[in-house]
Amino acid sequence: MKEAMLYERLSDNRVTCNLCNHRCTIKDGGYGICGVRQNIDGCLFSLVYDRIVASHIDPIEKKPLFQFNPCCMAYSIATVGCNFTCRHCQNFDISQLPRQKKGYIAGEKTSPEEIVKEAERSGCKSIAYTYTEPTIFFELAYDTAKIACQKGIKNIFVSNGFMTPEALSEISPYLDGINIDLKGFTDSFYKEICGGRLKPVLENIKLAKELGIWVEVTTLIIPTLNDTKEELQQIAEFIRDVDKDIPWHISQFYPTYKLTTLPRTPVETLHMAREIGIEAGLHYVFEGNVPGRGNENTYCYKCGELLIERWGYSIFKNIIEDGHCPSCKNSVAGVGL
Repeated sequence: MKEAMLYERLSDNRVTCNLCNHRCTIKDGGYGICGVRQNIDGCLFSLVYDRIVASHIDPIEKKPLFQFNPCCMAYSIATVGCNFTCRHCQNFDISQLPRQKKGYIAGEKTSPEEIVKEAERSGCKSIAYTYTEPTIFFELAYDTAKIACQKGIKNIFVSNGFMTPEALSEISPYLDGINIDLKGFTDSFYKEICGGRLKPVLENIKLAKELGIWVEVTTLIIPTLNDTKEELQQIAEFIRDVDKDIPWHISQFYPTYKLTTLPRTPVETLHMAREIGIEAGLHYVFEGNVPGRGNENTYCYKCGELLIERWGYSIFKNIIEDGHCPSCKNSVAGVGL
C-alpha cells in the first residue's frame, strides 16, 4: 500500500482521484471505481502498489506493438483491478476481481526494484504494464519506469486510454511506447459495453503523440456492436488525422465473459476494416488473431516492399535498414527498426 499520486483532499475527509477520467470523489473508507484505491482517513492510497498478480515474458508483438523494437521480449506485469467494466474483457478474472471481492487484493508482494531486476535477469529490453489497466496501478508503474529508464530498459503501456492528461504527462518522461485500445467510436458503445467515455480516449491518443510517446492503436471488432463500415471509417480517419504513421491493429473478437452469445468476427470484416484503413491513408494497418494471411506484415507504403514478415508473434524476415526501406529508401516509422 502506498499513498496515491494525483489526488485532491476535500472537506469531510473526502478525496478526488485525478488519475483517470472518472475522477472519482471518494468518501472516507470508500473505494474508487477501479476498486484498488481507498480513502483512509482523508488520504488516498493505492492498494496494489506492490501486489503483482501476473508477470510473464512476452514477445513485444503480443502487446501488440509491431513497430517498436521488433522481435524483442517484454517483461509484462499487472495488478488486479480496472477502471473499465468491458463486457468482453479477456482478463476479467483479474481485472474485475476487486469489484467481486471488495477490499481483497490478490497478488505477490513485489517491489519496483525487483520488477526491474527480473526484467534484466530475463534479458527483456522493455517492461510492459499490461493485462489489466496500468492507470490503476500508476504509482507502481511510475516508480518502476523511473528505475527501468536508468537501466536502459524501455517502458510500455497497454491501455484503454482513459487516464487523465495529468497522469499521462506525469509519466511521459519515462514512457517510450503505448498501445491504446480505441474500442469503438460512439459514446453509447463506451458507456454500455465498457463503462467509460469516448472523448478522453481520443484526446489521449493525440496527447501521447504530442508528448513524443510511440503510439499504436488497437480496435477489437465486435459483430453488431462496432463493426459498421461507417464506424470503422470514422476510426481510421481519426487516426489518420492524428498521424498517418500510427499503426492500427484490427483484432478478431471471440465470445467471452458477458458477450458469449455473439459470434467471432468474420475474417471478411477484418479485411474490410484493413481496406478502409489503407483507403483512409494510414500507412500501417494490421489484422490480428488471424495469422498466416499476410495482413500482419509491415509493407513499405511507398513502394510496397515486404519489410517485416510475421506469423502471429513470430518474425520470419526483417529487411528494414536503419529505419528505411532498402528498395526505395523511404523512412519507416517506429522505434528500434
